[in-house]
Amino acid sequence: GSGGFRKRKHDNFPHGQRRDEKENVNPSSALMTSFKSFQLELDTRHDKYERLVKLSRDITIESKRTIFLLHRFTSAPNGEEILNESEVKLDAVRRKIKQVAQELIGEDMYQFHRAISPGLQEYVEAVSFQYFIQTRSLISIEEINKQLIFTAEDREETTNTTSNSHDKQPHAWSLKVTPVDYLLGVADLTGELMRLCISSVGNGDIDTPFELSQFLRQIYDGFTFIGNTGPYEVSKKLYTLKQSLAKVENACYTLKVRGSEIPKHMLADVFTTKTELIDQEEGLS
Repeated sequence: GSGGFRKRKHDNFPHGQRRDEKENVNPSSALMTSFKSFQLELDTRHDKYERLVKLSRDITIESKRTIFLLHRFTSAPNGEEILNESEVKLDAVRRKIKQVAQELIGEDMYQFHRAISPGLQEYVEAVSFQYFIQTRSLISIEEINKQLIFTAEDREETTNTTSNSHDKQPHAWSLKVTPVDYLLGVADLTGELMRLCISSVGNGDIDTPFELSQFLRQIYDGFTFIGNTGPYEVSKKLYTLKQSLAKVENACYTLKVRGSEIPKHMLADVFTTKTELIDQEEGLS
């Protein structure tokens, strides 16, 4: 009748006939064996994907903690201790990346790229932030990938793998950061450099903002060459990069024009107020 469920075609067959057909299926037939192998392969791939997602989450968390630690560099009495501690944290992150590289042995990395990309981007951001504090320059993707070549000397990895599987695995693992992950990590770096500029002004350092302004301008010019021809994620972050550059340039303008008449301990407050006004004008807050 009206409003009822539409009768499906296979409902015309008696239920007993369908049950008999299921019972007559040979589980050891070639067709069933093939489907069971497909099921096993898909389950194995799904489990590996979930393990990579968890590792990527751990990499992201530890990288963020490293970034928070590096922001104390401008106010810490001994900056070398901060850098040494950050290197220890990054070594722990690289051990997590080593586990990712072992999971991808014999696999196409791009099939699992979506699972590990957030962690790699955050790692690039942390490593490039530390590198900038040390050298006032941008680390290259080749230098990052050199740090992601691992050997089978870690005791933890040796104890976690059986002897048979260890013999089959190579004695070295590597995981290459893709150009897209590198660009997205560098784009996120600009936000941390903007925060570094704020903390530097608050500590009375009037030289760092001008260095950051020139550095961010070079990065922004490089991203404009890519423009809309690059991946969607890169062009999406170009707007945020432009905002970070505008805030740093505004700080330099404030220091240059009114730096002599405003006490150093009040410069950070003036700069923070102006950045809030910029955010309101752009509809960001």
